Amino acid sequence: MRVYLDTNVLVAAFATRGLCADVFRLVLAEHELIISPALIEEVTRTLTKKIHVSDQVVREVVAFLRAAGSTVGGAPELPPIAVRDPDDAVILGEALSGGADVLVTGDRDLLVLGEVGALRILDPRGFWELIRRPGA
Repeated sequence: MRVYLDTNVLVAAFATRGLCADVFRLVLAEHELIISPALIEEVTRTLTKKIHVSDQVVREVVAFLRAAGSTVGGAPELPPIAVRDPDDAVILGEALSGGADVLVTGDRDLLVLGEVGALRILDPRGFWELIRRPGA
């Protein structure tokens, strides 16, 4: 399964132990991680400005993501979808461009969409339950 983890999920995976870290490890072990330039930029900004992670650690995180993930290009033209935050539209577009099957996010503005075309939008718990369901 091709999985796009949103910034909030990745930052939580690197900054804490718990469900997001478990989801991240699961995706790395059993699925294909989809990343994008906008995602890398947002993760870098969040780790640096909000979490105050050192530049060296941020560089290591970014290098790891680039090595572990499949990078997609720019976002395609989106069908008319009401997304409040323009950054969310970019992330959604890049997940679609990367052919992701699932976008995992904690962002309520994206979660309310449920799915866009073949792309399912789930929170980390919903993704975990989907993957760990017998026969999944």
